[in-house]
Amino acid sequence: MTTDYIVVGLGLAGLAFCEQLRTHDKSFVVFDGSLQQSSQVAGGVYNPVVLKRFTAAWKSEEQLREAMPFYLGLEKYLSEQLVYPIPVYRRFTSVEEQNMWFEAADKPELSPFLSDELDHHPISGIDAPYGFGVVKHSGRIAVKKMIEAYRATLNEEQLRKEDFEYQALSFTDQEVTYKGIRAKHIVFAEGYGMVDNPLFNYLPLKGAKGELLTIKAPALDLKNILKSSVFLIPIGSGHYVVGATYDWTDKTNAVTEAGRKELVEKLDKIIHCDYEIVHQRAGIRPTVADRRPLVGRHPLQHNAYILNGLGTRGTLTAPFTAQQLYAFIEDRIALDAAIDIDRFRKRYARYSG
Repeated sequence: MTTDYIVVGLGLAGLAFCEQLRTHDKSFVVFDGSLQQSSQVAGGVYNPVVLKRFTAAWKSEEQLREAMPFYLGLEKYLSEQLVYPIPVYRRFTSVEEQNMWFEAADKPELSPFLSDELDHHPISGIDAPYGFGVVKHSGRIAVKKMIEAYRATLNEEQLRKEDFEYQALSFTDQEVTYKGIRAKHIVFAEGYGMVDNPLFNYLPLKGAKGELLTIKAPALDLKNILKSSVFLIPIGSGHYVVGATYDWTDKTNAVTEAGRKELVEKLDKIIHCDYEIVHQRAGIRPTVADRRPLVGRHPLQHNAYILNGLGTRGTLTAPFTAQQLYAFIEDRIALDAAIDIDRFRKRYARYSG
């Protein structure tokens, strides 16, 4: 079998790149294994502001310009609602936080996203004596539904439901060969699974395990995404996603009692109504030491590429980085230096030497 691309991984990064290929009439085969599932457990929030520090996310305006048409185009292609534009409400815990918000809202890079008026309307079930700051141009993407619907559009030749075996991969100057498949290029978008990839495991990928709860709280009247010590994301019918934890040591996808306890303790400080925990899930976020994605070409194997390290903002970052990588491969347009893995060339020399 001959194809233009082999793609390894069908999470957010892999899907975004496959969609670049589909819309540019490139053929591909994608391997969708079972080892990593961070995209499947993602909350799906897109938010252009880092609310812990009241700063703009990296290239937030550019990423939004790429992301919204991308997801709306997928809605049309998949005939599924995927985009839920919802303001993010930042719950304040003090007057000092309110003042920090107003200072941030005056900054040119943040003024398009931060409302300069606080919202003091009470929300049934939420304890918020200092009110809320409102983030505009934010919302939720139904990531799990999107991936499942996209997977269903692929035929048996395009989608291989199996883990990738690196030892079966071989290269020439012109092509990649894997188990009878010949391709011009291979793109690895395998999330935290990259740590087992002999081509790219020199890169400084740090896995941060995150756990989420789904709760049912009929008395909670929350229409917007709430950010406090945890996120509360309304998903309909009185159900909410609560998340997420950060664990830098546990590299498994198993849910834990410690994660559940941490989320419950934080949640109980925010809401004052009864709720029932209906589900708990976990996954490893592919995060990078410098908080920038890993995109680019292998230093020696010039038809091997990576699209990874999207971290906690993968929903917003995936379409932008996928477009960057596609333009780099097909049109020879230079990658943004902040995401190009060439920034770790010296690290590769140390690991390979």
